[in-house]
Amino acid sequence: MNMDHTIKAFDEDITRLRGLIAEMGGLAEVAVQNAMDALVRGDDELAEKTMRGDRKIDALESEVDKLAIRVIALRAPLADDLREVVAALKIAGVVERIGDYSKNIARASREIGPFRRHFEPLTLLPAMADVASEMVHDVLTAYAARDAQLALEVIATDQRVDAFYNSIFRNLVSHMTENPSTITSAAQLLFVARNLERIGDHATNVAEMVHFAATGQYPVDQDD
Repeated sequence: MNMDHTIKAFDEDITRLRGLIAEMGGLAEVAVQNAMDALVRGDDELAEKTMRGDRKIDALESEVDKLAIRVIALRAPLADDLREVVAALKIAGVVERIGDYSKNIARASREIGPFRRHFEPLTLLPAMADVASEMVHDVLTAYAARDAQLALEVIATDQRVDAFYNSIFRNLVSHMTENPSTITSAAQLLFVARNLERIGDHATNVAEMVHFAATGQYPVDQDD
């Protein structure tokens, strides 16, 4: 096998890896939005569809795993190339978790019941979900473009998601104290907020890996 053929084969594998992750990310982004739509509207059918859709994300992650391992075994990539493959492997695992969190939100939507319209956080949760979904979209754009600067911007955005979570947490705890009959439903909304917060955390983790793949360095923690 000549060198040109080897390089071409490796490039094709990397293109395929990127394509699989882009497809996973697109599905994960839609899953976040659908789960929140199901929650706000009380749409059990959409919630069920979102939960079923997670299987496709899982299947794509399995494809990424197999392809990445094959590339490492057959192509023996070095330095930047190896970094790219390892990042793809890790990012796929994180995106799969984002799909899981969306499934959790869809499941919670079915448990909230008739109290959903009595909760002020239902005005905050969609806004929080929009920011988390934007993070997922931007970090996958950063991955496709190897854009270290956009990855840093995604990391900074996580503070907004955390602020939403803290506000919703305080609101719900207060609501549960004043309205004990709604504790079960309020706890489900708190669970939703926690899952959105974790989506933001995972998008941040992907951003750190994108930055590493692009520069060879992890971002410097601004708090250090």
